[in-house]
Amino acid sequence: MIKYAAIIEARMCSSRLPGKVILNVNKIPMIILLIDRLCQVKAIDRIIVATTKDKNNDKLCQLLKKNKVNFFRGSEKNVLDRVLKSALKYKVKNIVQITGDCPLIDPEIVSQVISIHKNNRFDFVSNSTVRTYPDGMDVCVFSTKNLIKTSNLTKNKHDLEHVTLFMKRKNKLFKQCHIMAPQSLHLPKLGLTLDEERDYKLIKIIFKKFWKKRKNFSCLDIVKFLNSNSKIMQLNKLVKRNIIPFKI
Repeated sequence: MIKYAAIIEARMCSSRLPGKVILNVNKIPMIILLIDRLCQVKAIDRIIVATTKDKNNDKLCQLLKKNKVNFFRGSEKNVLDRVLKSALKYKVKNIVQITGDCPLIDPEIVSQVISIHKNNRFDFVSNSTVRTYPDGMDVCVFSTKNLIKTSNLTKNKHDLEHVTLFMKRKNKLFKQCHIMAPQSLHLPKLGLTLDEERDYKLIKIIFKKFWKKRKNFSCLDIVKFLNSNSKIMQLNKLVKRNIIPFKI
């Protein structure tokens, strides 16, 4: 049984930026950069990419095979089922949910969220239920057992598309911990996720700034860099993010 596995939701058919997960920075695909950052999290025992059976993802799977990365191919629209079957295939006890459009994810933030889940009796721990961190630093931790429970309780298409939406809404069924960013990282409007071409330009600049000298650069490092380079920060300021509204 794998205690904690990062399961990355990734596919090639993004409507706004097709093939974004394999776009390169210094000849390294984004998905590999993301995996390299997650490899720095000591509490993660396995990394799995949950993609789909669509033939458009064949190229992604070939890349993962080449880099010896575990992956599972499941439903295109039922992402909850895809993540759940990924966890069951690899016998995962607890899931660290990451999306493939977050290549800048901070290993230390991921470690903190896992630690809170590990050392407390929470069913669900997240730093993105209430947006305080920059978009792109999102991580949720929950057990496979609770994802099975979720799968049995909902057939709502929004719940199936957004894996943790049901758990977030049903706070009487799942004991939850919602982590807020410290003041230095309280930048909910800062976009560090890969949604459009303008995001790609920004993310390339950030990786090129830090990657060779310090692979485990932090969210705070990024914030300080952008604060001192306002023109770079403006690159993706007008990109609209998809927001799923709900009450907690």
